[in-house]
Amino acid sequence: MKIMIAGLGLIGGSMAKSLKRAGYSADGADRPAVCEKALQAGAIASVARDTAAYDVVFIALPPDAAMDFIRDSSFAEGAVVADICGVKGALEKFVYSRPRAFRYVGCHPMAGREVSGFENSQETLFDGASMIIVENERTDREAVRLLEKLFSEMGFSTLKHCGAEYHDRKIAYTSQLAHIVSNAYVKSPAADGFPGFTGGSFQDMTRIAGVDEEVWTRLYMLNRTAAAEELALLIDNLKLYLGALQSGDEAALKGLLREGRLRKEQLDKEKKIL
Repeated sequence: MKIMIAGLGLIGGSMAKSLKRAGYSADGADRPAVCEKALQAGAIASVARDTAAYDVVFIALPPDAAMDFIRDSSFAEGAVVADICGVKGALEKFVYSRPRAFRYVGCHPMAGREVSGFENSQETLFDGASMIIVENERTDREAVRLLEKLFSEMGFSTLKHCGAEYHDRKIAYTSQLAHIVSNAYVKSPAADGFPGFTGGSFQDMTRIAGVDEEVWTRLYMLNRTAAAEELALLIDNLKLYLGALQSGDEAALKGLLREGRLRKEQLDKEKKIL
């Protein structure tokens, strides 16, 4: 089985390394300097030149670049082509709007770091992580089974299956909203002079504030309806806390905090069941 990875950054590079650990030999495509790093590290066997020569092609690129890559590339008939972008509806709509001979499957690994680039990729990045596989009535089941095998061998311990709309709504809350909150949180003047005044809470809240605005702006715009709905709901909830503080309503604030604590306990129980 010939495997190609387009994009050798944090995720694509980690895919190449985890596949090598599992006994596979993948080729890669990226800028020459990045490919050279991947070759020197032994993460890829060679630089991919012809996409039509591969049985499986992983596209580890931002959404717009992934769509351009699919549009401009030729794939072998029956090849499995899997993008691993953070939004799925836009990619799925793009792929299904044009003739194709390949088998498309949208995927999204729930793993990452607050740093980027091949130099930060790790063969263990996916160990114990979840991979989301997006399916619909047009998805080839054999292609899904092949990807399930590869993902398990890469180290993923959980494989979640869902539709594109469901994925994008969940990700709007679990990922996109969290990054907005962190990014907005650090804008307070109170952050100045923080050393010596912080514990784990500050580190947790600021860890993902340093988003790449070029990448994340497009992710938000491609999923703006769901992201805006989640942000509006958060703002509505925050207004309740603000109102209790401004009015000095201790009972109301206590009730809000209790609701949040009980909700967190419920979520922790669901996680244990999973």
